[in-house]
Amino acid sequence: MKKERKKRLRRLSRRAAERREQRGHNLVEGTGVIRLSSHGYGFVKLSGGEGLSHTGDGEEVFIPARYIGDALDGDTVRVKFSPEKTDDPERGPVGNVVEVLERKRSGLVGEVITGRRLRPMSRRVPGDIQLVGSLRGAQNGDWVEIKLLPPSEKSRGDRLGMVVEKIGQAGLIAADLDAVCAEYDLPPAYSEEENEAASGLIPREIERRDLRKMHTVTIDPEDAKDFDDAVGVMPGANPGELVIGVHISDVASYIVPGGEFDRQAALRGFTAYLPGRTLPMLPKALTAKISLQEGVDSLAHTVLFTVNESTGAVLKVERCHSVIHVDRRLNYKEVQRFFDKGESNWGKGVEATVSQELKIAQLWRKERKQREKFLELAMPEIRVLCDEENNKIIGLASKVQRESEQLIEEYMLAANSAVAAELTQRKLPGLFRVHPAPEPEKLDEFMVLAADTFNLKVGDLTNRDECNKFISSLPDNELRPIILNAFLRSLPRASYQAEPALHFGLGKTLYSHFTSPIRRYTDLLVHQQLWSFDVNEKWKSQNKLSELAAICSEQEENNDNAYYAANDRLKLRYLDEQLGKGRSMSYTGIVRKVTSAGLLVDISELGIYGFVPLSSLGSGFRRRNGVLASRHYRTAYQMGDLVHLELSRVDFSKGSAIFDLLK
Repeated sequence: MKKERKKRLRRLSRRAAERREQRGHNLVEGTGVIRLSSHGYGFVKLSGGEGLSHTGDGEEVFIPARYIGDALDGDTVRVKFSPEKTDDPERGPVGNVVEVLERKRSGLVGEVITGRRLRPMSRRVPGDIQLVGSLRGAQNGDWVEIKLLPPSEKSRGDRLGMVVEKIGQAGLIAADLDAVCAEYDLPPAYSEEENEAASGLIPREIERRDLRKMHTVTIDPEDAKDFDDAVGVMPGANPGELVIGVHISDVASYIVPGGEFDRQAALRGFTAYLPGRTLPMLPKALTAKISLQEGVDSLAHTVLFTVNESTGAVLKVERCHSVIHVDRRLNYKEVQRFFDKGESNWGKGVEATVSQELKIAQLWRKERKQREKFLELAMPEIRVLCDEENNKIIGLASKVQRESEQLIEEYMLAANSAVAAELTQRKLPGLFRVHPAPEPEKLDEFMVLAADTFNLKVGDLTNRDECNKFISSLPDNELRPIILNAFLRSLPRASYQAEPALHFGLGKTLYSHFTSPIRRYTDLLVHQQLWSFDVNEKWKSQNKLSELAAICSEQEENNDNAYYAANDRLKLRYLDEQLGKGRSMSYTGIVRKVTSAGLLVDISELGIYGFVPLSSLGSGFRRRNGVLASRHYRTAYQMGDLVHLELSRVDFSKGSAIFDLLK
């Protein structure tokens, strides 16, 4: 068995290396955006340049840390191909940065440390930065925003920066969140004047269908602040038929294309949800006004599905602007309790509505699974719970998708798909959510990892049947989230385009975002396009939407990165607080990476990577052939090992939790 496994690994490694070498074989030089890792090395995805092979556009070049030069994450750079090989056969072709063509940013945020130096917040900015000029009152331990300066003869190879603004003391939650907002250039919250102006907006007139007799509920998280969507049910025109109404707040009736709040929404792109801070895309006063609130008549943009009550088969789909009445506001927790135990205080009418909605959603999900073969990649997400008013960390929570969330997901997916189909049918320019199929070499790398570390045999992961077969075969233990995370990293990121294309994860080829216009500008754009079509006004062109799709995709990634940065930093604050209270903090983790300095361990209970330094393992340990082992291999640790840990300390300067191993 060991011989067969080694042969398979060699074959997979060789195939991955051959593919990568072939892709870069004719590369002389090219340009592209560099993405740096927290370990110092980077990758450049080429967008063109002289000397490229005919497949050069889109190729990825590995840049070792010593060849980064003074490039920063996100810069547009010119790279030259190097015949040099890396120690890792899955990485290549190799290149070096010869010129920074365009800076992504002129400044950054970091913490002032000893020696008038700055430690950047972003782990993708390797090394420290030497500060020159006035510190503007900042002291060691303060967050500051700096302007990057060009290198000079006196800089001696150091990056130089000048303090622009002092943000606050690192460690105070409000200052930490201020620093994250500055680092990721998140627009500020709306002013009171802007909120007051927004509250006075009057909806535009359009022909509406009266759907107030349709029994309608909203189902959201307990702490929801806005209510984009509601789902209603009423009898169909014929026996055995039901009409399901997916109602979405008719935001386009208030936000006119090109108006002040349309420009403000476009600037933000998305509502930014940080732990302990929410920066809404639209003013709070307007959000409250246009949310689908319980007990009041609301303006909605509705997709109606006439279905067979027994089978769930969709008989008819239509879209209209409407007036609805939400009969009851529900949350996921109480709906799940009703599903599990049949308990509620809603009354017979609401119970019947939710039961009918659940039945149809289950039928749709079953049919969708057979037809579209969507990937079942739901994993728990560990979030920091933070009191936004008092800036206090309450604790950590694991968010897992339940049947109550799946109910709403099914109806949102159905409405988004229906709108995408209509946009295409009418040849109306729109925005589409796309998720490309994974690149073969990325999958090969994952297969090497799965076989080498976890001794798993992986099938053809370009096939969704094989993907789901593999996912369902994973062990239901601590290894499962580690393996799924590694698989997810082999998949490309979803984005927006002005042309429909495959969404690999969902198994759809026609898919838009329509159901969250209060918090996503992409959805608002689709609403505005449909409004213009419905009233026969001029709509945005295909070229304009292509431009907006690229901007929104970039804004979404930036918002996600801001969330992860804030979430990770506040997790460290939480762990430090618990340690300060004298609490024993022990966990189980999986060794994710072995370095000469120690072990990087994935702790799924916390949703973070912890670090076990070499010094804590005892004397005689060193890295041998990818294994951290004592003399004569009496004790050894390698990737995939299950280890028990105890929190030792939190290193805020490196943004890392330090652990000791428990025997």
